[in-house]
Amino acid sequence: MATSPIDLDRPDGKGLAAGTLGLWGSTVIGLASTAPVYSLVATLGWVVLAVGAQAPIAFIVAFIPMLFIAFAYRELNNAVPDCGTTFTWGTKAFGPVTGWLGGWGVAVAGMVVLANLAQIGGIYFWALVDGIIGSPDDALLSDNVPLVTATGVVFILAMTWISWRGVEIGERIQNVLLGIQYLALAIFVIAAVWQFFTGTAPNPTPVDWSWFNPAAFTDWHGFTEAVLLALFIYWGWDTCLALNEETKDPKRIPGRAALLTCVILLVTYVGVTVAAMMYAGLGDTGTGLGNEANADDFFLSIKDGLLGPFGWVLVVAVLISAVSSTQTTILPTARGTLAMAAYRALPRRFMNVHPQYKTPSFSTIVMGIVASVYYIGMTLISDNILQDSILSLGLAIAFYYGITGYASVWYFRRELFASARNLWFKGIFPLLGALMLTYAFVQSAIDMWDVDYGYTVLFGIGGTFVLGIGSLLLGVVLMFVWWMFPGAKPFFRGESLNRETPVLVPEDPAEFTRSIDGGLV
Repeated sequence: MATSPIDLDRPDGKGLAAGTLGLWGSTVIGLASTAPVYSLVATLGWVVLAVGAQAPIAFIVAFIPMLFIAFAYRELNNAVPDCGTTFTWGTKAFGPVTGWLGGWGVAVAGMVVLANLAQIGGIYFWALVDGIIGSPDDALLSDNVPLVTATGVVFILAMTWISWRGVEIGERIQNVLLGIQYLALAIFVIAAVWQFFTGTAPNPTPVDWSWFNPAAFTDWHGFTEAVLLALFIYWGWDTCLALNEETKDPKRIPGRAALLTCVILLVTYVGVTVAAMMYAGLGDTGTGLGNEANADDFFLSIKDGLLGPFGWVLVVAVLISAVSSTQTTILPTARGTLAMAAYRALPRRFMNVHPQYKTPSFSTIVMGIVASVYYIGMTLISDNILQDSILSLGLAIAFYYGITGYASVWYFRRELFASARNLWFKGIFPLLGALMLTYAFVQSAIDMWDVDYGYTVLFGIGGTFVLGIGSLLLGVVLMFVWWMFPGAKPFFRGESLNRETPVLVPEDPAEFTRSIDGGLV
């Protein structure tokens, strides 16, 4: 079906499916975007290697800047409920260059993580098949790179289609997928704690309050590495805000959903981490969390010992988590590029909204294609480079979250001292969150410079640094390329988007009407 470019004078803003999501739907999508099961699989072992028994407090410490930035998102969304989020707010606060680069940070983070999610989905799908058919160790389908890559691309394209088809069908699917994830996590926690108390765990380890003592950190670099890893597993809750124009109350529901998502994730991650430590201990052999051989996938290493013949439950949970997050990761990026195009920061083609499904059709399709090409390209070049690009992801996350925190302080600067609430929630908390993330960004970039940090060495320095900083600098290049086109002038002159630009969302979503090609339908 044909799509129509949006008109900024339309009464329904950008033409998205207004009034679709409630608080529960927004929260579900925010949780799904973080991929809680996969996030734990990908980071738990590495966090323990970095800080040992202080893993639980590392997750709690990393939650603090996330909470502070969530306050910034909430307050900015209350004032400017625009699906461009960091791009729109950064532009209104600091001008076109900062806003454009903030939008790029959101896009590059989404592109990189989609490649990783697709790979995980492909590996776990065929690992499940291997378990069913009993593949020999020297002929595992999950080790077949072309097969895994092709499967990952199929997952990306399938989730792209769901995102294109409509946010409502996506919400329904995510309700089911998220329910399965949390059921699997509940089974994991119950089984781990049960075996601890019955003495059948491989290394029963009683809970020690030092696990929650921030003063017990002994290695500062390990601490910052753990916090950056923990930032990755919280990342994704801002999808709630990217869907603000599609909620029943654009000014209030997204912010509440984001805060609720963060709190649920904190309880989930700390709870699962404590259960894992009680079950496996911190040893560097066997199933111990300190065993580097288990770091890439702790769940896979313990599934048979923990659940016996039902170990496949954890495999299914990771598969579903990765595939689920693939769909929800596409949503904020597509809406971000839609907003950028609406304000002339990208070509007008990105403004296309499907007249029936009310989704950013062109942006969604482009996101799926670019992510697929990136995934295939990185796989063909080197799997190590793909893994280093994932390790560098924290830089992009800290970058655009930090911009959002600073934007809150500057955008609301004239009203900060109007009340104590304004001072704390619009000023102090966002500023503290932004400063923490800035420090994490700088310290992590310094650490990534080391050739021993990741899997590759590029230009004589750490490949993780090159990929992380290089991806952000690529945004600078692309921004200047777009700046040379005549269509970009209104944006870079501050005409199409500035502090005074009205919000493209009506006050009352119930009064939305749709206008296509100049006619009301």
